Amino acid sequence: MAEPDSLPLLDYLPQRYPLLMIDRVLECEPGKRILALKNVSNNEPHFPGHFPGLPIMPGVLILEAMAQASGILVFRTRGDRPDANTVYYYAGIDKARFKKPVVPGDRLEIEALILAHKRTIWKFDCMARVDGAVVAEAEILVTEQVKGR
Repeated sequence: MAEPDSLPLLDYLPQRYPLLMIDRVLECEPGKRILALKNVSNNEPHFPGHFPGLPIMPGVLILEAMAQASGILVFRTRGDRPDANTVYYYAGIDKARFKKPVVPGDRLEIEALILAHKRTIWKFDCMARVDGAVVAEAEILVTEQVKGR
């Protein structure tokens, strides 16, 4: 089992509140996998409108959490950190499935496994779980872009 990542998340992610979807890295094996945590709080800005009286975390935000965990894994694998000129974008999302709603109070664990890497494109197999049960899964592609190019 890999040790928790002791480096600050904000050193690896350009996102900030309200779009920061990772609270902590639980395990990280550079070059292989990452396990990250998102504590789902009732205070998050999307819940009043999604849905009134029945707060459910939007699936696109679960996918965003997967991308953020994957981005941390890329930088940990390469042994560097993002700079002000580098951004990671989605290049694709395949096989996305949502199996159970995620609600306030849930502890969302996001696991990403590296499937492939070629130049600036990375492919991951991602899974999100609550209490050990799979709530979402997807294969994602992210690509590194330098601003202004």
